[in-house]
Amino acid sequence: MATVSFEQPGDQFLCSICLGIFTDPVSTPCGHNFCKACITRHWDSNVVCVCPLCKDTFYTKPEMKINTLLSQMASEFRSEEPAAKPGEVQCDVCTGTKLKAIKSCLRCEASFCQTHLGPHLTAAPLKLHQLIHPVDSLEDRMCKKHKKPLELFCKTDQTCVCSLCPVLDHKNHEFVPLKEESEGKKAELGKTQTEIQQKIQQIQLKFQEIKQSAKLSREAADRKKADGGQVFTALKQRVKKDQADFTETVEKQQRSTEKQAEDLTKELQVELSELMEKNAEVEKLLLSEDHLHVLQSFSSVSTVSPTTDWTPVRVHQRSYDGWLEKAVAQLEGSISKEVKKLLEVELRKIQQFAVDVTLDPGSAHPTLILSKDRKQVHDGDMRKKRPTDSPCRFNTMNQIPCALGKQSFSSGKFYYEVQVKGKTEWGVGVVAEKIDRKGSFTLSPQRGFWTVWLWSDHRFLALASPPVVLSLKSKPEKVGVFVDYEEGLVSFYDVDAAALMFSFTGCSFTHKLLPIFSPGLKHGGTDSASLIISAVTHTQ
Repeated sequence: MATVSFEQPGDQFLCSICLGIFTDPVSTPCGHNFCKACITRHWDSNVVCVCPLCKDTFYTKPEMKINTLLSQMASEFRSEEPAAKPGEVQCDVCTGTKLKAIKSCLRCEASFCQTHLGPHLTAAPLKLHQLIHPVDSLEDRMCKKHKKPLELFCKTDQTCVCSLCPVLDHKNHEFVPLKEESEGKKAELGKTQTEIQQKIQQIQLKFQEIKQSAKLSREAADRKKADGGQVFTALKQRVKKDQADFTETVEKQQRSTEKQAEDLTKELQVELSELMEKNAEVEKLLLSEDHLHVLQSFSSVSTVSPTTDWTPVRVHQRSYDGWLEKAVAQLEGSISKEVKKLLEVELRKIQQFAVDVTLDPGSAHPTLILSKDRKQVHDGDMRKKRPTDSPCRFNTMNQIPCALGKQSFSSGKFYYEVQVKGKTEWGVGVVAEKIDRKGSFTLSPQRGFWTVWLWSDHRFLALASPPVVLSLKSKPEKVGVFVDYEEGLVSFYDVDAAALMFSFTGCSFTHKLLPIFSPGLKHGGTDSASLIISAVTHTQ
């Protein structure tokens, strides 16, 4: 038999008693169709069997058989509707398997599947009922006091009410339809959603930023490990070679000593053999009773051939004192050369982040004199007439005269170099933009200063907490300043010696950073050289 399917059942497939698709449909003698269970219950509850639709009366209860065709058609349609899954709203009318509800009726206070929703779509009185998306607990949508649907919103009390509430309980209040208030709230939610989406986007961007930073950090760490591996491999090879050279030198000297001892032993062995032979002849004559033979052999045996005087002969025994110390010193020199090469390579990499820095006249202490190109500064020994009310200017009599760079940095890496040749006092580094420039302050990282100084007593200091005295092999003539903002690193280099002077590590930068320069005090002309921001020439 051909299969017949329906997108939506008509009234002819619905039981007028249960309003659902037929289950075991039967036909009455008058020609109307009902579920067998529905019509049986209906007739069992009445004395006379009456058709619920046409009111025909049957004085004898009719014997009814299942309408096979109608049953098959109803089954075909019912099989297309999904059963309600856990958590889904169930049809309140279904008697067997509960199907998934597609609408809820506020007037009927019930939810309907596609089949049982039919009358609400076709029957004129039911079309006036308010249908909504299927929901559980329809009683929550009813006024608990008046048992009517919640249709209005009381703006005065900020609550949902039914149509009777304004008359009985909310007199003189302001009301609007639920839809109107809902649309207003949706507009507010739209703004909230936009704000949430913006924050989600910000977090997603930050997530990507952190992920990318971690990736770049891993790549940098891998590169640094590779560089370190090459350096330490070279150092190990140098140590191994110097150890081999030291061992070979000691062994060579020992072989020389052993050769000397061997040669002397051979000479001694020859003389010893000759003397032993002569002694045997003498011994033989002493024991002989042949007097004639004794007399005839005496002259040849009694004379002893001259021998070497071995008393002063010595095998020179090496003490090797100082040899190990000398080898270690040579090794230290070799390692120092390798370390210098490493630092030169590192400095060349850092110099790639060189930036153009100029002095900011608006920040310069009144005693300082700046060159026209804003690249040089020295102490003028007397205060200049400059505006003193600017919050940017260092302006206290007891301050060390300072000036800041015009350029500021709030991310990434940057590097600049300062010539300090011929000066007996100077200070360079970076500072936070928000530092105090008026009162007396301590030059420390806690105050926003990351600086290195040469004082008039010839001490080099890194002004950490506490300050660190720097032991430098030579007096720098040009100082390089390198900053890695994200890494929290500020490093100072003796450029000509390619030597690291000092590093501030683990810094937490939260403001813009500016270069800081102090040429020190002029001291009556004994320190009149300028501090010069020099162009970066890459180390060879």
